[in-house]
Amino acid sequence: MLVLASVLVFQGYRGMSSGLVSAASQSTRQLSTTLNDRLKAATEPTRSALRILAHDPLTRASSLPERQARLPVLAETLRTNELVTAAYVGYPNGDFFLLREAATATLQERFNAPPNARFLLQTVTQNGETVGEWHFFNANLERLTRQAKPDYRFDPRTRGWFSQATVSEDTILAGPYVFFTTRDIGITLARQSATNRAVVGLDVTLSDLSQQLTGLKLTPGTQMAVVDGTRTVIAHPELHRLMAANDNDGLARLPDLTSPALAGIPEQTLRTSQPQPFRANGQDWFGMIVPLSDLGTDKLSLRLAIPSQELLAGAWQVVRGQALIAAAILIVLLLLGWFLGRRIGQPLKHLAGQVDELAHFRFDTGIDTSSRIREAGELARALSSMANTIRGFQRLALTLNREQRLDVMLQGVLEQLIRVLGRHSGAIYLLDRKTHVLNRAAECQAGHHPEQLDPVDTTTDDETLVDRLRSELGEQSVFSILRDRENHLLGALVIDLTPDDETLDRDLITFVSEVAGSAAVAIETRQLIQSQRDLLDGVIHLVADAIDAKSPYTSGHCERVPQLAEMIIDSARHQTGGDFADFHMNDSEAYEFHIAAWLHDCGKITSPEYVVDKATKLETIHNRIHEIRTRFEVLHRDSHIRYLQARLKGEPEAAAREIRDREQAALQRDFRVIAETNLGGEALEDETIATIHRIGDRTWLRHFSDRIGLSQEEERRLPDMPEPHGPVVERLLDDKPQHLVPWGDRVPPVRPDDPHNRWGFDMALPPYSYHFGERYNLTIPRGTLTPEERFHINDHIVQTIRLLDNLPLPEHLSRVPRLAGTHHERMDGEGYPYRLHGSAMTIPEKAMAVADVFEALTAVDRPYKRGKTLSEALGIMAKMVWEGHLDGTVFRLFLEGGIYRQYGERFLHADQQDDVNHDDLLSRAGFSDQAPTR
Repeated sequence: MLVLASVLVFQGYRGMSSGLVSAASQSTRQLSTTLNDRLKAATEPTRSALRILAHDPLTRASSLPERQARLPVLAETLRTNELVTAAYVGYPNGDFFLLREAATATLQERFNAPPNARFLLQTVTQNGETVGEWHFFNANLERLTRQAKPDYRFDPRTRGWFSQATVSEDTILAGPYVFFTTRDIGITLARQSATNRAVVGLDVTLSDLSQQLTGLKLTPGTQMAVVDGTRTVIAHPELHRLMAANDNDGLARLPDLTSPALAGIPEQTLRTSQPQPFRANGQDWFGMIVPLSDLGTDKLSLRLAIPSQELLAGAWQVVRGQALIAAAILIVLLLLGWFLGRRIGQPLKHLAGQVDELAHFRFDTGIDTSSRIREAGELARALSSMANTIRGFQRLALTLNREQRLDVMLQGVLEQLIRVLGRHSGAIYLLDRKTHVLNRAAECQAGHHPEQLDPVDTTTDDETLVDRLRSELGEQSVFSILRDRENHLLGALVIDLTPDDETLDRDLITFVSEVAGSAAVAIETRQLIQSQRDLLDGVIHLVADAIDAKSPYTSGHCERVPQLAEMIIDSARHQTGGDFADFHMNDSEAYEFHIAAWLHDCGKITSPEYVVDKATKLETIHNRIHEIRTRFEVLHRDSHIRYLQARLKGEPEAAAREIRDREQAALQRDFRVIAETNLGGEALEDETIATIHRIGDRTWLRHFSDRIGLSQEEERRLPDMPEPHGPVVERLLDDKPQHLVPWGDRVPPVRPDDPHNRWGFDMALPPYSYHFGERYNLTIPRGTLTPEERFHINDHIVQTIRLLDNLPLPEHLSRVPRLAGTHHERMDGEGYPYRLHGSAMTIPEKAMAVADVFEALTAVDRPYKRGKTLSEALGIMAKMVWEGHLDGTVFRLFLEGGIYRQYGERFLHADQQDDVNHDDLLSRAGFSDQAPTR
């Protein structure tokens, strides 16, 4: 009823709207016809008068008196054509002769005319100079006054109507435009005289078009305008808006009217006969563009915009009346329908409420209803049976889908299935793929089924397998063979019958088979997940073992750090108070952390081994101290040669020996300085650095080419200059251009402004990949690594993140790259590769950092250092906490939870496990009253 009433009201509204729009269209067409008639009335009589004037002697008169003698002709033309406001002649020499009526008070005031003036004669003559005059005449053409107008310098030859008429043999029409003297809007009809010497023109005003538009509005808000082809407005209900702003000679254009509605009428309305809807200035409108008769070269059209609300106001009023009537009828019918429907539908409503309980997954709801409708009772009984079935299947589905552990899932499925079937015992057997033995995986009523069945032939069909199982487990059982999606044998489902069960309902047998199929899929899925997880763990351990095996200096690191990190996290998970009371981690998150911990240094696969194992400052692939020793040997021999040469020259033997021995002793001392510095022990002092440069400045002669026997990489680093002729003087220690190894096209994306840095790394990048300069390496302030080599060491964490980020990790492992790649960050934001502050790091990330540092300090399998004791390692870590390197809360948990002691018992030597003073370490770490001060 509501739809029907709505459709009827809507159709009534559409019919009314269509009628109003059609009426508006018809009214607009009538308006355009009226305007066209007005335009024809303005131009047709004028054309006739103009053809007569073209033959008048006035066109041939050369003096002002001769021309004034023809005034009656012009005056009669003005009297007989009420729309003509001026009649005039323009001469080829620039003379101009114009007569206009000046009878109205407005014109007399504008022209400052004398009383009784009826006509105004405007003349311009060219007698060597331009002379402009105005003559006022009464109705009998008797002159009243004559006024000289020096400023009146009108030249007809410059006007468009003159130039157009001189090249045409017919009457031309110019305009619309603003008249020169009266500032009225009108058109000019002009024609060349019969003698082709002058142009006769008549001005016709169009101001009454605007007055007609004012009285023809269809609604109060209707907007109208007559425009030409250039969108210039020539008629508008408001006359003062016709003039263009800041333009004394031009007409306003359509955009100048500040009327978005008129300007926004779609141009395609020219091709339609009905007003078209459009929207402008936030309001709905109906618009039309109707062509008018031509005035000159530009097409005229009438633009009409009617507010939609005003045009359809009548339709809305009718619609409101119809809606009220329809509403009244609806109320009566609805009351009657409600009374009758309530008597019939109350039982159905009760049943619907019970069904709604089922729809909200409350399958324990009882389904019953008392209804006179037979189908409602049958539906209630069917729904009750369905609810019981769904309730049992729901518990089975939850067990199949939610339980992750295979043994628990199988036990739960078996128990639910036994309960649904109303039986008491059963079992599930799974196949061992290696031995083909069926092992019992789940059982109801223990002791009824053997733990293991003899090996079976996995290639036999299901019927043969069932016969085999029936022979071993008894005839009073229902068997369902479990197979995966590729039909491989997985196991068997056994449901025991009671002695009273001669047969089992066929529907229940089908149900058992379907559940067995679902169980088989769930078993296969969990076995696949477990095998994939085992494979992933195996690959992870393989990578970790490969990294540890790559270098003796990091042996065992990738295996011990994950175990220590997991010990810290397990301790944090079991905290019920303090800083870790709110810390929780489910099994999936723990597994994610486990993988990240094992892969935390996988990027070391890319680290150059000779950099990781660099034990001396001059070491690259080999220790270059041997090259430098050879140079010292050369200088040593040169000293002895100079001694022998002095002897041959007859110099005293004692003096020559003293010089040689002094030089060789100095060489021995200098080499010892170089050799000891090469070890990279304590920090270099400025004096030692100066000594190295002094030693390096010594020279020796090289007689062999240094540009042969080189690899392509070494040749690319040679300076682009010709090889000098030998022997070549070289310094004992030097930093040569070929010692610099550029990055080339393999610049690591670690700078924040690098467009390839999509990981957000923030690390300083050395200008060169390597710097093998001998002085540069020997003057390393501390240790054996240059800044470039230190970057390559640190770059392992960047490579770790990049390698892991490229893996197709599932959603529950998506944080593995972040967890594995932040253990070198510092709490003060000075770490790498992200420069994270402690507030931006999670507890697992902080725990990984603590584990990495402690393992490195206590490792006993590093050949280049001894493993530190517990107290030494924890003392260093306490200082690192104070300096903002490590997190204080994790360090305190590590300390107070005794995790370091558990780790030491598993991995450290007995002599490393000394006593530890917790209070002293916490104080050194900045803890005061159980709260960190830094």
